[in-house]
Amino acid sequence: MTTFDLKAHDIHVVEIHRNLPPGALYEHSIRHEKRASIAANGALVAYSGAKTGRSPKDKRVVRAAASEKDVWWGSVNIPMEPSVFAISRERARDYLNTCDRVYCVDGFAGWDPRHRIKIRVICSRPYHALFMHNMLIRPSAGELAAFGKPDFTIYNAGTFPANSLTAGIGSKTSIALSLEEREMVILGTEYAGEMKKGVFTVANYFAPKAGMLSMHCSATADRKTGRSSLLFGLSGTGKTTLSADPKRHLIGDDEHVWSDEGIFNIEGGCYAKAINLTPENEPDIFQALRFGAVLENVVLEDDRSVDYTDTSITENTRGAYPIEFIHNARIPCMAGHPTDVIFLTCDAFGVLPPVSSLSPAHAMYHFISGYTAKVAGTEVGVTEPTATFSPCFGGPFLVWHPSKYAELLAAKMKEHKARVWLVNTGWSGGGHGKGKRISLKHTRAIIDAIHGGTLAEAEFRKDPVFGIDVATTCPDVPTGILIPRETWTDKAAYDAAAKKLAGLFRDNFRTYESGASAEVKAAGPA
Repeated sequence: MTTFDLKAHDIHVVEIHRNLPPGALYEHSIRHEKRASIAANGALVAYSGAKTGRSPKDKRVVRAAASEKDVWWGSVNIPMEPSVFAISRERARDYLNTCDRVYCVDGFAGWDPRHRIKIRVICSRPYHALFMHNMLIRPSAGELAAFGKPDFTIYNAGTFPANSLTAGIGSKTSIALSLEEREMVILGTEYAGEMKKGVFTVANYFAPKAGMLSMHCSATADRKTGRSSLLFGLSGTGKTTLSADPKRHLIGDDEHVWSDEGIFNIEGGCYAKAINLTPENEPDIFQALRFGAVLENVVLEDDRSVDYTDTSITENTRGAYPIEFIHNARIPCMAGHPTDVIFLTCDAFGVLPPVSSLSPAHAMYHFISGYTAKVAGTEVGVTEPTATFSPCFGGPFLVWHPSKYAELLAAKMKEHKARVWLVNTGWSGGGHGKGKRISLKHTRAIIDAIHGGTLAEAEFRKDPVFGIDVATTCPDVPTGILIPRETWTDKAAYDAAAKKLAGLFRDNFRTYESGASAEVKAAGPA
């Protein structure tokens, strides 16, 4: 316990623990958490209760005069009255004031000191404190002493429910964000990822406002030149896995900003999927889950080893660890302007090629579309591949209209002459259930060829439906898988699947047509 207080936040608990080291947070978790334990690999195992994933339908943004014209209002940014936000904040503070002890984590979002945001997290669970200790950039002793007033504060009272009768809430779960107050209030969910994505949402507002592009992507850098590469992709496309590249420096696995000086990671750690994790397929992530890391909602064997295949609690098992736990991480997590921008998609229809080059117009079309596909069996009622579109590959976290981010990306790609690629990590030779998933080995070879510059010299063939330039050769990749139609035994079935997917693209893009140029609209499928 320290003499630090949170009276400025109307928190009057006597026992306040600020920026405890991991060992101390382990001790607090074992003493005070209901189910916390320590895995054989040394990671802290914690459980998030009923909510094992984000609750996007319960997120609200305060509608206020200063930011009202900036925000993309709708199903992503549902408006909340300032008075309702004040009620939720009061409820969170009242709950935290009933706790025997409260944890405070002060850290930074953004590795570039010219653009970083000072974040303060106030929470009741040591597991949440350790999670944010890992996910924020950890200040030095001097920086912590001079931290002062935070730029943004998160009140995590997630173990206490929201009042579902409050106007504009209607649920026991509430994630409320005020851009003016620069505060976030969490009620009724203990899923730690809400804090992480709350910080990203804030960066997604203030970075574009300053002319910088905030991005839901992973990033690596060339060891010699320092030039970077960006990998965009929705969950399950391989964004985290492919960024753990031993031949390159890791800048980050999920959230970045592209400024006038280059790129920088927003986060101080990584939050990787743990389902079916093996040391053979993902050695860097596997070894990073050790003392100091948090394993969330996993199942332990009697000997305290982790059963990464067990989904009895959730398929969304996760591990959070400091980025320094990855051997090839570049610290500080900053790099030069990207040479390559890679859009990852897991096409479960088996239609899109393993790799293709995108023109500027096609790049904007696919960036705004943000396509991937869920496979049959992952959700109740899903019996065949289901297309998923998320604008800018991060729709749930956008604050501005998608065109704002697309215009920033187009301008930066043009200025810095970045090449743009579409890489399919999904199925070949047929859709899910008939074809086979493209092997990780071949996808890694494609990424290597992109970074090495050899793929830019390859021969390309224009896809007749999607209009993209498909590579016909790639080192260490069988030529037989590069043209998707040729991998299907039933060519008519491929044509039907391609026609169906093209229609889904067109239907989705109608939402954004009014803000797109004629050139970008023409880049859609035939």
